[in-house]
Amino acid sequence: MLKGINPLLNADVLRALRAMGHGDDLIIADTNFPSDSVARQTQIGKVLRIDRPAAEVVEAVLSVYPLDTFVDDAAARMEIVDAPDEVPPVQQEVQQMIDAAEGKSWPMMPIERYAFYERSKQAYCVIQTGERRFYGCFAFRKGVVPPDAE
Repeated sequence: MLKGINPLLNADVLRALRAMGHGDDLIIADTNFPSDSVARQTQIGKVLRIDRPAAEVVEAVLSVYPLDTFVDDAAARMEIVDAPDEVPPVQQEVQQMIDAAEGKSWPMMPIERYAFYERSKQAYCVIQTGERRFYGCFAFRKGVVPPDAE
């Protein structure tokens, strides 16, 4: 255990988050997402796991992970097939975690399912959660941590 670090953030996840650079993508996926096969194509090359609901994982990750302020799709969600404007409860819960972490409204961009898979293959890493609800899949683009004010 470390002081000030959410205990859900295991050593493998912390290492990956720290190693990522500005503009790298992180995928947080539900249990139905093809995490293993997709993760093999990422920079890390293997799936990372946090066996908790998606909103809890996002809350933990965003406690240490800055979102990119230079792009519109720094926070994105997988669209529901044949209902792209529908936002299911799992995505609403994650939206609340994003807004809380950023201290303001930060809407997620919808991404069509197969386009989400393609973005995921280009990501730095994939964290598979224990989320069993459908469409609990999210992409987060890393931003920067500014220098301390002098």
